[in-house]
Amino acid sequence: MKKNSTLKYAFVSSLPVMAGYLVLGIGFGVLLQDKGYGWWWAALMSLTIYAGSMQYVTVDLLSGGASIIAAALMTVLVNLRHLFYGISMLDKYSGTGRKKPYLIFSLTDETFSLVCSPQLPQGVDEKTYYFYVSLMDQCYWVAGSVIGAAAGAALSFNSAGIDFAMTALFVVIFVEQWEKTRQHLPAVSGVVISIVCRLIFGASGFLIPSMIGITAAMFLEKRWLKGGTEA
Repeated sequence: MKKNSTLKYAFVSSLPVMAGYLVLGIGFGVLLQDKGYGWWWAALMSLTIYAGSMQYVTVDLLSGGASIIAAALMTVLVNLRHLFYGISMLDKYSGTGRKKPYLIFSLTDETFSLVCSPQLPQGVDEKTYYFYVSLMDQCYWVAGSVIGAAAGAALSFNSAGIDFAMTALFVVIFVEQWEKTRQHLPAVSGVVISIVCRLIFGASGFLIPSMIGITAAMFLEKRWLKGGTEA
């Protein structure tokens, strides 16, 4: 019974991600097909790389004949942000047994937003919930990629602007988490730090400084909030 409750809750929680991943996956599949790569390339990349922004970049790397060194450096730069929030999941993923390697591999921005939920309803197994959400999210992405590649081969249409779905997805997740908790200091800090870094470093260079600033703020706020609770 607990397993069914966990599966149902994981599915319902992942619906916003499904909406975004299907659309973005379709966009990726269409783009990949347009460069001359078939649907099985889309499926293979989504199963092994499974990094939305990096997969979009990979299309240009493949079609542009980039060197292995250039591809490696680009991958590190694009995915460096995973280091900051991945560290925060070490405690949550402890005790997950054989599922742990897959949980680490499948941790994306959107999956993180779901598994870092402050509390789960009664009857939902925490570790199993992490696995179900991670697996479902990747299935959504793979399905979207294959559908997009197949559609790109059969139809011709303009996919400009489709990547805005990712922005909309983050907004929905942010609002949902805001409503779930009464402590809004971390969310406000993240927004303020991001805006400040954007103004200082510009659109092309604000991501890493903002992630470092947000991580430092989270550590400081955690100690301050814990101290306030104990008092």
